[in-house]
Amino acid sequence: MQLHNLQPRTLRKGTKRVGRGGKRGTFSGGGSKGQKSRAGAGVKPGFRGGDDRIWQVFPKMRGASKKPGNSRPHRKHRFYQYRAGKPLVLNVSDLNVFHEGDIITPALLFQNGMLQYPEAGVKILGGGSLAKKLTIKDIKVSESARTKITQIGGTIQ
Repeated sequence: MQLHNLQPRTLRKGTKRVGRGGKRGTFSGGGSKGQKSRAGAGVKPGFRGGDDRIWQVFPKMRGASKKPGNSRPHRKHRFYQYRAGKPLVLNVSDLNVFHEGDIITPALLFQNGMLQYPEAGVKILGGGSLAKKLTIKDIKVSESARTKITQIGGTIQ
């Protein structure tokens, strides 16, 4: 059996086509009058009745789309608040995929596909158990994770 041989178990029922004569009423479910009742007409996303769209109201300021890991401070505007993203959370048990004696850095996590970009913040929590000696570098570590890593002989720099 191949994908093009598969058949659905239930029959497909076509959608009802309204507004083409018959017993569906005068307006055929389109409502009476107005822009949205006309054929082919509609309101574009973000349209606010001729007023500025919401993304045009906010001033465009340098640094408004600051990425994590960027050292440049953010200047706030009274209408715009930048909320820093929370760090990615990993458990101690997630580190068992690495080899004994590896130095775990954000760059190594990025190479292994655990981070979307190397500048992202990471924090290791104490969920699960660790089976290998590892060296953690430039990563935040919770107290419970710190005890589990040091008990097994790993180090945190």
